[in-house]
Amino acid sequence: MASSCPKPSRGSRGYNLSLKRLTVEIIPDLEQGGFTARVPDIPAYGEGETEEEAITDLREALRAYIEAFGIEDAVARLNPPSSLRQLDLELQDLVRA
Repeated sequence: MASSCPKPSRGSRGYNLSLKRLTVEIIPDLEQGGFTARVPDIPAYGEGETEEEAITDLREALRAYIEAFGIEDAVARLNPPSSLRQLDLELQDLVRA
């Protein structure tokens, strides 16, 4: 179950840079195996054979993103989801014949 992260609060330098929780999406690769981990609002992702390996790889990708673009950019991109839900939905039922 994913948890939402708090909206970054603006401080004297713009944003509170001490966020401790991020929403991380874990996506299984059903065809090739393994997992992809990503933070929806930051263009960085990690991959691994297990969820933990994907998260570890994501940490490295986020570190590289922050080094390239700055922590302020990364924090400014974060938007908590308004809600997260799982739906039982048959995609082929949406295709019109």
